[in-house]
Amino acid sequence: MTGASTQVFNLTIRSAINLVLIALLMFTGCQKKSDEQKEEKQVTTIQVKGSDTLVNVAQAWAEQYKKVAPTVDVEVSGGGSGVGIAALLKGTIDIASASRNMKQEEIEAAKRNTGKDAKNFTIGYDALAVYVHKDNPMNEISLDQLAAIFSEGGETTRWSQLGVTIPGAGEDEIVRVSRQSSSGTYEFFREHVLQNKDFKLGSRDMNGSKEVVELVGNTKTAIGYSGMGYATPSVKKLSISSKAGEPACSPTVENTFSKKYALARSLHIYTMGEPTGAVKQFIDWILSVPGQKILEENGYVPATAAN
Repeated sequence: MTGASTQVFNLTIRSAINLVLIALLMFTGCQKKSDEQKEEKQVTTIQVKGSDTLVNVAQAWAEQYKKVAPTVDVEVSGGGSGVGIAALLKGTIDIASASRNMKQEEIEAAKRNTGKDAKNFTIGYDALAVYVHKDNPMNEISLDQLAAIFSEGGETTRWSQLGVTIPGAGEDEIVRVSRQSSSGTYEFFREHVLQNKDFKLGSRDMNGSKEVVELVGNTKTAIGYSGMGYATPSVKKLSISSKAGEPACSPTVENTFSKKYALARSLHIYTMGEPTGAVKQFIDWILSVPGQKILEENGYVPATAAN
C-alpha cells in the first residue's frame, strides 16, 4: 500500500470512528431524555375533596408533603363534606375530607357501589365556633338562644330581644349567616343546635367557612358559625352554655379536646377500603408529628393531643 493510500485509509477509519462516537453520544442523550421523561410520568396524583372546614389545612398539607415526596401531587378541592363523600362513593377521588361522620346510608352505599367498606381516619378536632362582630358586646350565648335565632319557628329576630345593643349599628335585626346544605358544618349545627329542625328561611347561606367569618366581620349585626381555625381580628368567638343562666364554656383547644365545649367535633378523612401505596403513605404522614403540627398551626386540635 502506498503512502497516499495509507493516508486515505487512516482518514476513512477515523471518520468511521467519529461517526460511531457521534451516534453513541446521540443515543446516550436520547436515552437520558427518555429516562427523564419516564421519571416525569411516574408522578402520582392524590385527589382530596370535601370539607371546607378542612380545605385550608389540606392545602397546607399538600404543599408541605410535596417537599417530603416530590413525586406525589396532592390536589385539594372543597365543596362540603357531602360533596367529598359523594365523590368518594363514585370512585372519582382518593380521599374525602369531612367535618362530620358518614351517615348510615352513605356507609351502605359505599359497600353497595364498590364492594368495600369506607375506612375512617380521625385526623383532629374542631370547635364549631359561633361568631359575632368584634364590636358586639355579647360574650356568651346558650344553645337555646341559638336555636331561637336560627331554627324555623324561632322567635328571636332582633338583638334587643337578647338585651344587646350594638354600638354604631343602624339596624337591630339579626343577620343570620349559615352554610349550604352540602356542608358537614351545616349538618352538625342542625343536629346539635337545632335538634334536627329546619333552618329559618332568610339566612345568608355561604359556600365556604372563610366566607361566613368574612361576612360576620363586615356586618355589625351578624351572627354565624364556622370552624375555630377561621377566626380573624374582625370577629369574636362566643362562649356557649347548654341553657341560659348556666356556666358558659369557651371554644379553646383544651375545652375542645375534653369536649367540655358543647359544639366540639371530630374531623375525618375517608378512603374506600384500606388505603395502600402513595395514599397510605400520605395519610400516615398526616397523622405523624409534622402533619399534626400543620393542623395545629391552622387553628385545630391535633388527634394526638391525648398522647
